[in-house]
Amino acid sequence: MGSSDPRLRLLPSVERVLSQLESSRRLDGIPRPLGARLVRQAVDAARARLIEGRADEEWSPEQVVEDAARLLARYGHPSLLRTINATGILIHTNLGRAPLSAAAQEAVRQVLAGYALLEIDPETGERGSRQAHVEAMLLEISGAEAASAVNNNAGAVTLGLAALAGDRRVIVSRGELVEIGGSFRMPEVMTQGGAGLVEVGTTNRTHLEDYEQAITSETALLLKVHRSNFTMSGFVQEVAVRDLVALGEARGLPVMYDLGSGALVDLTERGLPAEPTVQDAVAAGCALVTFSGDKLLGGPQAGLLVGRTDAVDRCRRHPLARAVRIGRLDLAALAATLRHYLTPGEAWSEIPVLRMLEVGVEELSQRAGGLAGRLASALGDAADISVVDAEAQAGGGALPDLSLPSPALLVRPRAASADRWAAALRRGRPPVIVRIQNDALLVNLRTVAPDELDALEGAFAALA
Repeated sequence: MGSSDPRLRLLPSVERVLSQLESSRRLDGIPRPLGARLVRQAVDAARARLIEGRADEEWSPEQVVEDAARLLARYGHPSLLRTINATGILIHTNLGRAPLSAAAQEAVRQVLAGYALLEIDPETGERGSRQAHVEAMLLEISGAEAASAVNNNAGAVTLGLAALAGDRRVIVSRGELVEIGGSFRMPEVMTQGGAGLVEVGTTNRTHLEDYEQAITSETALLLKVHRSNFTMSGFVQEVAVRDLVALGEARGLPVMYDLGSGALVDLTERGLPAEPTVQDAVAAGCALVTFSGDKLLGGPQAGLLVGRTDAVDRCRRHPLARAVRIGRLDLAALAATLRHYLTPGEAWSEIPVLRMLEVGVEELSQRAGGLAGRLASALGDAADISVVDAEAQAGGGALPDLSLPSPALLVRPRAASADRWAAALRRGRPPVIVRIQNDALLVNLRTVAPDELDALEGAFAALA
């Protein structure tokens, strides 16, 4: 009908829609200014559809109220909620990566409650360094001479390159120029620090002489990047970090190693695939090692830099250090997480990601069987439920080859689609994220904490 559509005169005002929503209590708990903004959005969208001739023939003013109600339900309440991850992906980037240990959660709560001794030395009363809260632990764990923490590992890499290379040249293997999540490519991240990258070798094979032949008077740094989110096999060759360090020492060049996933324990001791550790990288003689805090380390989002005193000090003094500074909440969680690594075995028992990596199939089978019975009672005839064999992955750019056997529940709705049930679970309180397999919901128990089973049962019961 276009701009002459007579139904334009029937559009309700924002205030009228707000009043209707208030009377039906669908505005409860939502600040009125936010509610008015969302209602205006619904009214404006309806007007645009009518003007452009995109409105359905059965359009009515009541539809605007329902559209506004849907917007309020989706955007009117806090959306960053604790979520039950039933996907089997342990380090789920879209769900916040690593869940925090109980000690790390408590540390954040304590700091949230008021002011904190962030940068005041309690002994002297003078201004101190926020790095003091984690540096000693990082040195003890890694064996490095110095350490610092920033807001994420991309920031740590950018800072390290800016501080150690400036606008000079950095030599890196072509096979290590990886792309990380969100289509961010490491070459682009690296060059933001001002350095020029010199690629050597080929995609699948790089030799020590490739680095050596590329060294010129403009070379400032040799860079190694751990391919933490993919692997290469077959006719491949890469240079061991110790050999790269030996070359650097012979030519007077520091070596920087971006480990990415940040393992602080030997995973092979628990029957898991090998992952280079921070300790090994430091022992190899790297001037600077960077890694994430929220992947295999199992802490909050953070970027860690450890290595030689001169290298870390240059990073701390660089102007970019202020731009990537870590905040007090992440610092509190990081300090509490690192403390677990100071007692042998404690990290495996207290850090959720490590617990999920280690938990056995038998224990998960028991949880799955118990939950299957509870869901059968809660859902009745609404769904068919079975325990099936599934697999879990590390995710989050770590251990790309890892596939862990993981018992799961297969929940097949009888009178609705799996997509509809999955959407309802996502909108719940708490939200539940599952995978869909053959028009059924796959609920992987490896990533569901034992204390979340009751809430998970309640979320499914609400579907019935």
